[in-house]
Amino acid sequence: MTASPLPRKRATVHDVAREAGVSRGTISRMLNGDGYVSTDARERIEAAIRKVGYVPSTTARNLVRQRTNAVGFVVHEPHALFLEDPNIGAILLGANEALSEADHQMVCLVVGSGRDAERVGRYLRGGFVDGCVVVSAREHDPITAVVRAAQLPVAFVGHPPDLQDMSWVGIDNVTSAHEITSRLLATGRHRVAMIAAALDRDSGADRLAGFRQALGDRFDADLVARVEHYAYSDGVRAMTELLERAPDVDGVFAASDALAAGALEALLRAGRRVPQDVGVVGFDDSAWASRCTPPLSTVRQPAEGLGRAAARSVLAQIAGEQREPAAILLDTPVVWRGSA
Repeated sequence: MTASPLPRKRATVHDVAREAGVSRGTISRMLNGDGYVSTDARERIEAAIRKVGYVPSTTARNLVRQRTNAVGFVVHEPHALFLEDPNIGAILLGANEALSEADHQMVCLVVGSGRDAERVGRYLRGGFVDGCVVVSAREHDPITAVVRAAQLPVAFVGHPPDLQDMSWVGIDNVTSAHEITSRLLATGRHRVAMIAAALDRDSGADRLAGFRQALGDRFDADLVARVEHYAYSDGVRAMTELLERAPDVDGVFAASDALAAGALEALLRAGRRVPQDVGVVGFDDSAWASRCTPPLSTVRQPAEGLGRAAARSVLAQIAGEQREPAAILLDTPVVWRGSA
């Protein structure tokens, strides 16, 4: 019986030093970028690494530099909505693109309950990531308190009022909601309602504020249906309630495309034609908008751009290139289609 060959011993920095004829300290300086290494020594080290098959230990290098090369992506939403909401997915993809370009790993952390908040808080305090992007934070959010206390590099997508000392990226929700509502009113609608969601955070509260500003004296609080999440099912329920409360409603601004899609379903069930009987507009220009019949008029939220900008802000903080809190606003054009 022939014995199996023993696995080849992994090459070490000692093997590289012996082959290149330099000290381990010189190799360490070159690999970590911590000091001067001559061109001749660098070439010999690179040749020795190729010859002996040495693979630098990322773990060991990160321990020395106190870096993990990982950035957390924290989403404060129910787990089901994390999968359903295309905006969250687009923000995640944008952030991951920026992190990948910088050779950093993304770690996804979903906060859907108080227990999740405690667990994620412990993880962030444990030094497993160099910074984090936070999505859907509320005012006085427990994750905000954790990253502030830990002095962790962070960028928020959205702008809760208590972020004065932290970086964030976002959009002007007030102006955007005002513009889409004004466009809806210009089509001749007289009884315009709103499906308002997520009023415990800046995006939802600001969209309601913009809607109210656009209506001015015509604003009617009874025509505002308030729901908890930007979810399709909430849109169905809210539109059904609005039709029972105000059968003469002829226009609806839904605070997200998912809500608007749900509203279209409820209107179809009630025998109302869109846009002939009721004009409907949404917010996001997400995948929901193009799936709807008719396609949604909406506000284009640059979700991937928000993710990229937030991740780049965190990376700049980690590198020491951004020492003061930054506020970044991206544009949100109105996209007019057939639903209004």
